[in-house]
Amino acid sequence: METFEVEQQETITRQEAATRLRRIANLLSADEEEAAFERGGMRFQVRLPDELNFKVEFETGTEESELEIELKW
Repeated sequence: METFEVEQQETITRQEAATRLRRIANLLSADEEEAAFERGGMRFQVRLPDELNFKVEFETGTEESELEIELKW
């Protein structure tokens, strides 16, 4: 299978970040085998397995902090 990647980076409010995380949580918790989402005017549909790998990484420094959440299947 050929690899396809979409990456988007933007500055948003903390509230908007929370809203987007809730949308992702809702997609994962729905009793569906697939999820659809849009990015950059393109619509994607992905298969959702019952189990996946979950990784959380946190880095902090004097000028910025980073919280990275990765879901892999």
